[in-house]
Amino acid sequence: MAQRVRRWARLGANSRRSADHSPAAPALSAGRVLPVAALGGAVTGALLGGPVAALVLATYGVLAARAVLRRRTHRTAALAHRRELDRLGAVAADLRAGLPADGGIDDGPGRVARLALAAGRLADRTGAPLADLLERIEADARAADRGLAAAAAQAAGARATAWLLAALPLGGIGLGYGIGVDPVAVLLHTPVGGGSAVAAVVLQVGGLLWAERLGVTPGQAA
Repeated sequence: MAQRVRRWARLGANSRRSADHSPAAPALSAGRVLPVAALGGAVTGALLGGPVAALVLATYGVLAARAVLRRRTHRTAALAHRRELDRLGAVAADLRAGLPADGGIDDGPGRVARLALAAGRLADRTGAPLADLLERIEADARAADRGLAAAAAQAAGARATAWLLAALPLGGIGLGYGIGVDPVAVLLHTPVGGGSAVAAVVLQVGGLLWAERLGVTPGQAA
């Protein structure tokens, strides 16, 4: 039985390596997307408003692209993690029923597979019931996921506040137009305005990156 678990873990690792080297993976990697987003924002800003606008739009372009990539990565990791746990439970059920458990996992973060491999070695050495060990791994992993989901939900308010604060400068610009001045011209074409715009962007980036660290997606820590 433990041999089947070792095969299960090896198949999971091999399939993860295949996914990491698939042709579609590099096209959506941060190393390719973020420079393109920065360049696009910089060119657009330079054409519309000069060097300050180029810096601001390049930064916002990178932030937006990074947010999309992170969301996609976390969603993929969470789905793979759930599939890995489901298949681990299926292996345990097959073992209890005396059926061959020859299936492998297609993808996943890998921690569950490593624990299953360790459980197989432990069962070989001590004669411990392997199905019990696998079910315990699954139960502990699902409990950890519930804790992470609860923590992420509690941090959602702080992250929403950070995004709201990051958007407040737009309200200030609108207010400036409302009282009859041109705040964009001041921000983009005067030394004081340009310095204020750059400082505001730096503070926004710092606040958003800090807010990112408040939440952990289930499966992300696996």
